[in-house]
Amino acid sequence: MSSRDAIWVLGTMSGTSLDGVDAAMVRTDGHTVFDFARHGYRAYSAAERDVIRTAFGQTDGTQVQAAAEVVEIAHVELIQTFPEAELIGFHGQTVTHLPAQQKTVQVGDGRVLAKALDRPVVWDFRSADMVLGGQGAPLAPFYHFALAKRLGFDRPVAFLNLGGVGNLTWLDPTANAPETPGACLAFDTGPANALINDLCQSALNQPMDKGGALAARGTVDTDVLTRMMAAEYFRKSPPKSLDRNDFSQWSDLVSKLGTADAIATLAAGTVEAVAQSLTHCPTAPSRVLVAGGGRHNGHIMRRLAETLPCPVTDVDDHNLNGDMLEAEAFAYLAARVLYGQPTSAPGTTGVAAPVGGGQISRP
Repeated sequence: MSSRDAIWVLGTMSGTSLDGVDAAMVRTDGHTVFDFARHGYRAYSAAERDVIRTAFGQTDGTQVQAAAEVVEIAHVELIQTFPEAELIGFHGQTVTHLPAQQKTVQVGDGRVLAKALDRPVVWDFRSADMVLGGQGAPLAPFYHFALAKRLGFDRPVAFLNLGGVGNLTWLDPTANAPETPGACLAFDTGPANALINDLCQSALNQPMDKGGALAARGTVDTDVLTRMMAAEYFRKSPPKSLDRNDFSQWSDLVSKLGTADAIATLAAGTVEAVAQSLTHCPTAPSRVLVAGGGRHNGHIMRRLAETLPCPVTDVDDHNLNGDMLEAEAFAYLAARVLYGQPTSAPGTTGVAAPVGGGQISRP
């Protein structure tokens, strides 16, 4: 393989919203995104979600090991249906992310997958960044930069991913590379789907507010929202990133509201957190492109369009797959690891210098 061989890489993602595992094929040389192919999804069962959820906030022990086994089995089952993939980018499942303590735990062992699949697996994407003082997150920005180049944008844009936690990438597509100073700024915006999903599960025994229907029926409690947005995190300058549980106080603040009003208030907090995040960008983006499961929440999308000072579009409107963007990102990053390219930079994670994360396990 030459340093610029384009290969078919399968990336996988299991997000903190705990719906399941995404997998997507990308043809790339770690610089340019040349093509996309098929993708797949493997849902977690309610029992599997419960096992993983018990590991949240843990760094080791039997609960973490049990979660790892669930994650590994689910990924192997899905990846086996992609025999054409030459390389696997395996993110694993984040159960704990404590950047201030230089700790992050993504359960799932790439060595186990490489042996089971008989193919090379790139994994452990975050550790090297954190060793050099980075937040270890978010990691999708370099892929967002490649997509902006592919789409031919010539003005700054922002990619917003609404997963369990929201994260934003502001980028200047006229820069030469994502690690170029000033090319990318990225950080977590605040809660997105996780708290809403948790409330729907506990109160209604359903995994999500499908389409945002409950939020649309509810009334935002403005006093509670004001208290939610008083968190110091929103005024903190990037780099910054979040653990899924960092905003558990929001669940406490809405706990006395009716279910629809509580969900409406959490959704309003998600939108307001994104609006606050744009104040940290070097310049206003010309548009915000939204990916992740949260873009299916019509209520949140409408509120974003009403609140943000620029056009808000679904990435699907740009011939991208918003459900698979995170999985595709780890395919792209796996190729960068294979070819010795950086995967994060000071503007994306606060790391001291551009660094290539990840390790490669071969069968």
